[in-house]
Amino acid sequence: MSPEQSGESANILELVDVSVHFGAVVALEDVSLGVKRGEVAAVMGPNGAGKSTVLKAIMGLAPVVSGTVLWRQQPLLAATHEIVKEGISFVPQGRRVFTHLNIEENLEMGCLYLNDRDERERRKDSVMKVFPVLREKRRDLASQMSGGQQQMLALGRGLMAAPAVLLLDEPTLGLAPAIVKETFQKISEISRVFDTTIFVVEHNIKGVLDIVDRAYVLDKGKVVHDGTPQTVRETDILTQVFLGAT
Repeated sequence: MSPEQSGESANILELVDVSVHFGAVVALEDVSLGVKRGEVAAVMGPNGAGKSTVLKAIMGLAPVVSGTVLWRQQPLLAATHEIVKEGISFVPQGRRVFTHLNIEENLEMGCLYLNDRDERERRKDSVMKVFPVLREKRRDLASQMSGGQQQMLALGRGLMAAPAVLLLDEPTLGLAPAIVKETFQKISEISRVFDTTIFVVEHNIKGVLDIVDRAYVLDKGKVVHDGTPQTVRETDILTQVFLGAT
C-alpha cells in the first residue's frame, strides 16, 4: 500500500521498537510512537526519561541499535544534514541562534539549500507575519535579542525549510512564564497557519497539554502512556513517573 493509499490514520513520522544505547547506558528501549499529519504531539517525562533522545534518534544524532524510524511509512535513511530536505526540521534545545548574524540572516540559515531567491523571500515574509518582532528587528544582531525573542527566531528559522514536520526540543526551557504562554500560542499558530505537523518535547506539562492532540509519557527510556491530553489528566501517570513509582 502506498503512503497515499494508507489513509489519514497512518503516522507521517514514527519510531518502531527503537532502542538507543550510549555505551552501557540504555537511553531508549523498544520505543514505539508517532505523529499523524496535522497533529501536534508531545513527549513528556522526568529528566533522563529519554525525551530528547527521541528527536535525536529521528535526526540521526543518536546511536540507534535496533528498530526503525519511518517517514511517510518508509525507513528514514537520509543523512542528518539531508533530513531537512526530506521535510523534517529540528529546533534544538537552547535556541542556538547565530549571535553574530542579524535576524534576517539567521532566518536564511534555515534554508541554505534553497537557490530560489523569490521563494526564500516569500518564506521570510510568511514567517515574519507569524512573528512580527522578527520583522521589526530584522537588521538587529541576534545577540541583541531577549531569550524569548531568540526562541521566536529559532522557531522561525525552523519554518524557513517549509517542513511537513517540525521537531521542537524543550522550546520553553529557561523562559519567563509570560513568554512560555506566548511560545505555546505561537506553536499552535504554526500548526494552524502553516499546516505543520509538530512533535514537541516539553517539560512544562500543563502548558503543553493545552495545545497537543496526542501525548506520550516516557520513563526510564520506555513509553509508559500513550493517549490524549485528557487521558493524561485523568490518570495518575505523571505523578507515578515524577515520583519514581512506575
